[in-house]
Amino acid sequence: MNIKEIDAYLKTVPKKQLPEALKSFESDERNGVKKLIAKYMKQYEAYENTIHEWQLKCEFDAVFHDYEKVLVGIDEVGRGPLAGPVVATAVILPYETNLLGLKDSKKLTEAKREALYDEIKKVALGIGVGIVEAPVIDEINILQATFKAMSEALAQLNKPVDIILVDGNHTIPMVQEIQHAVIGGDDKSASIAAASVIAKVTRDRMMIEYAKEYPDYDWASNKGYGSQSHYDGIHAKGLTPLHRRSFLKNLI
Repeated sequence: MNIKEIDAYLKTVPKKQLPEALKSFESDERNGVKKLIAKYMKQYEAYENTIHEWQLKCEFDAVFHDYEKVLVGIDEVGRGPLAGPVVATAVILPYETNLLGLKDSKKLTEAKREALYDEIKKVALGIGVGIVEAPVIDEINILQATFKAMSEALAQLNKPVDIILVDGNHTIPMVQEIQHAVIGGDDKSASIAAASVIAKVTRDRMMIEYAKEYPDYDWASNKGYGSQSHYDGIHAKGLTPLHRRSFLKNLI
């Protein structure tokens, strides 16, 4: 086989079988083959690291549910934008599931988030989504709006839970179940990471739809955050009903 043919073959090999496949070419002295072996071993090591990271997230959750209790992870997106809702999601995952690459949604590409969104939807035992729009955020403040969105997400599950893991340093007021605030939880907990992805994709899709109605603010790209193009739109066209006026007092 020439170098190009070996490369084409290795591309078809499942990641977990790469070490065995690469053994077939270890005696080949061609520099091109050696470079391919190094390239694909690096891919395998990245794959192994992804598996390890996922196992750590599952083990983190297992400390709380102990394979007996119903554990729900909760996360939110949209606390900082100038426009649009805050969205919170509650997710219950099976004890044994495989969502390799799942982590804090902000650290994933859009394509990877979308793919994981579909995977989570397929395997999750329960998903609840809470959405609180800008007028309510202005009325009760962003922290209380976040709590409201989280409470709505829990209520949407419509099933009893034993333990709640909440991303951040606050638990949800007026909730009777056992709660734990987990700082950096979307990188520690499988369930919170899943909630992070569902919330992020849900809100991003909403902002893309809102951008069709209000095309002057570049929401399809900035998702309502304070980018230059967003501020340019505000200065040119003013505020929309979707803007958080409490965030923009200096422009009112």
